[in-house]
Amino acid sequence: MKTQFVSGDAIVRNWYVIDAANQVLGRVASQAARILMGKHKPSYTPFLDTGDHVIIVNAAKVRLTGKKEDLKVYRHHTGYPGGLKEIPARKMRATRPERMMELAVKGMLPKSKLGKQMARKLKVYAGERHPHQAQKPVEMAVAC
Repeated sequence: MKTQFVSGDAIVRNWYVIDAANQVLGRVASQAARILMGKHKPSYTPFLDTGDHVIIVNAAKVRLTGKKEDLKVYRHHTGYPGGLKEIPARKMRATRPERMMELAVKGMLPKSKLGKQMARKLKVYAGERHPHQAQKPVEMAVAC
């Protein structure tokens, strides 16, 4: 008996909205990553992108547990000598809260071309509004 795989044209992609207000960053990110990979579907295949689109709203109101607000540091390198940049979580939330959520979700996706393809289906917004009403997204609650 042969294993049946979903082909590219048979994959149905839905849109989901996750409200991150007063939710823990890691819990929202793990649920979003799960949906982006397609692990919630019976047709999940590790080497295919069968996941759905995810819209995260209220990213600026997400919670960090413990002392992460003061101690967590986001680092990146500019590519120049001595170009290591460090941004504390408090400053990242004030300036670019969407980036905080994107980095958390992307860290939970596969580190490959497939992971980058999955990450393109993630849309993050700091406020309550998003421009994707035409796709008729379904509200999804975060499991606490």
